[in-house]
Amino acid sequence: MRIIGGRSRGLHLSAVGVGDARAHLRPTSDRVREAIFNLLINGGYNDPVSDARVLDLFAGTGALGLEALSRGARSVAFVEDGSVALGILRRNVGLMRVEAQVDVIRRDATKLGPVRGAGFGLAFLDPPYGRGLGEAALASAQAGGWLQPGAIVVWEEGVAPEIPAGFDPLDQRRYGDTVVTILRMA
Repeated sequence: MRIIGGRSRGLHLSAVGVGDARAHLRPTSDRVREAIFNLLINGGYNDPVSDARVLDLFAGTGALGLEALSRGARSVAFVEDGSVALGILRRNVGLMRVEAQVDVIRRDATKLGPVRGAGFGLAFLDPPYGRGLGEAALASAQAGGWLQPGAIVVWEEGVAPEIPAGFDPLDQRRYGDTVVTILRMA
């Protein structure tokens, strides 16, 4: 697993290793991550990455948020509640030397509560597949003010998710066993 583009291009991140089966660690592959960022930057969305405040829900290893930082995002808030994932995430933040640009929040992404400060303009949502956690996390983020109006949400799932009220679908593509859905908050 490595950073695909931007100023940290080629940096190898910590391997997941054997990990913890209960942690459901399934990092976004380099190929899918590259496709996501190509869509965001070159797909007619007015480059929502550059200078963005990014929210990475179910952050896992942090690969999506760290890729955004490498490509010019201002800051990333990583939300993760798994001990194994948090350890890998913190190592990866250290490898990239971006501690001043990140906030690691140990919390259940489906129970966010109210945000402190302004909402985020770009959000990554990569829950364990097939458990309905993406829908719950998106509803929690919306209710708690974590997303600013017009925010772009990139949602990875095993199947095409139901688009919740308050979001407009922009794009959806399949990459192997991953369906990437891009939404805009109304």
